Amino acid sequence: MWLELLTLFWIFFKIGAFTFGGGYAMIPLMEQEIVGRGYIDLQLFVDFIGISESTPGPISVNMATFIGFHDYGVLGAIVTTTAVILPSFIVILVIAAFGQKFLESKFVKDAFTGLKPAVIGLIFSVAFTLLVRTLFPHIHFTEMIFDFQVFNYRNLIILIVLLAVLFIKKKTSPILLILLSAGLGLLVYALM
Repeated sequence: MWLELLTLFWIFFKIGAFTFGGGYAMIPLMEQEIVGRGYIDLQLFVDFIGISESTPGPISVNMATFIGFHDYGVLGAIVTTTAVILPSFIVILVIAAFGQKFLESKFVKDAFTGLKPAVIGLIFSVAFTLLVRTLFPHIHFTEMIFDFQVFNYRNLIILIVLLAVLFIKKKTSPILLILLSAGLGLLVYALM
């Protein structure tokens, strides 16, 4: 068990260290490392994304906690959560130690400029993948399975209502959208 926890720690440490742009940019790497290694299946991974979005806190920390808890209980949750936040903590310590000189360095500025397109691409990739998986649950990009015969019309109804709300009221609170999504999910899945 300890070797498995150490492996899980290393996986989440890498995820925390090599993804920039926040939690959404971490999702493709998390999927590759966690689903690809068989810790959880793809449907549970997508469910964890939804749960992580609905609970307070950063999505990456929530995902790490849920995955660690799912596999190894409280100890697993502590290990994965610590691993995913440790790289950021170390970076903050380095910045605090070297102060403003570090942030104003040409090397650091150029690195962040170069990372912006990659982060935008990763976030777009996650949005597209989640949309496709929400509407066509039997499509798996990593396994190259493209089954368009199963279409989830319930999720499409929820998506259309949410887009209509956003179109009518442009500055809708994200909290309201989350609550509305949960309510619509309960209603649509109960009735159909």
